[in-house]
Amino acid sequence: MPTALPTLQASLPPEERPRERLLRHGPTVLTDAELLAVLLRTGTRGCNALELGRRLLAQFGGLRGLFGASRDELRGMPGMGEVKAAQLQAILELARRELAEEIHRGDALSRPDHVRRYCAATLAHRRIECCMALYLDARNCLITSEILSQGTLSQATIYPREIVRAALRHHAASVILAHNHPSGNAEPSQADEHLTRHVRAALALVDVRLLDHIIVAGGRTTSLAERGMM
Repeated sequence: MPTALPTLQASLPPEERPRERLLRHGPTVLTDAELLAVLLRTGTRGCNALELGRRLLAQFGGLRGLFGASRDELRGMPGMGEVKAAQLQAILELARRELAEEIHRGDALSRPDHVRRYCAATLAHRRIECCMALYLDARNCLITSEILSQGTLSQATIYPREIVRAALRHHAASVILAHNHPSGNAEPSQADEHLTRHVRAALALVDVRLLDHIIVAGGRTTSLAERGMM
């Protein structure tokens, strides 16, 4: 008869089990590894769920790297599989959608932190440069967002005319542009400033405003509008 995989319940004393700690004290007292253990539930032979959580964080350099890992990379870790990999990716997507709901409900300009967090949740974990656009209605509520392009480690090609076409297709009154810097440097480059000017001018021709251009670099974001660079 095959040996069962060790569960978190069986391998740790009650006072140290993450699920029991969460139920007793709430999720904020748990470490990242403990929260992952609650989600993963089981580990593998010689490695309980808590240790698996620690190994995942170490392998991918923290939560951002973990949630940015591909399904194949996750499945390649001992103790992981299709189900656990899908669970981790679902958690990130749920978080991103919760932020999107907040922007859908109200004026995006009155909730700049929500917009930044949404852009970071979408772009921060990506390992190549990607650009996205948020299309807003006349009340500055989010209509939809789209990834416009994916490039190399340091460059993504963006065509202003494609942004204009999409804005007209979505009947947008305004647009917020965002892209990531995989290098980790959140400072806008000359190319970023140049792109901002070109996109703003192209959108103005069809009476659509460019409200902001947000740069995402790891856990940091930079708003060109707040810098007075719009």
